[in-house]
Amino acid sequence: MNEEKRKSMRDKLPPEALEHMKAARQEMRKSMETILPPGFLEHRRAARKEALLAFRSLIDAAIKKTEEKSS
Repeated sequence: MNEEKRKSMRDKLPPEALEHMKAARQEMRKSMETILPPGFLEHRRAARKEALLAFRSLIDAAIKKTEEKSS
């Protein structure tokens, strides 16, 4: 769902419903933390960071290649 649709949906929903949805999301996260083994969230964050660093290096390489071709 793109940002425009999300914003449109938020504008149509009553503020009380949005608050309940936010609270439900927070409680769901808390319940998942009790199910997952200790250390899982830290490993997930580290894996996400590594994936982002990999994408960054791909983008940097593509930029470098583009600059080399235009020189």
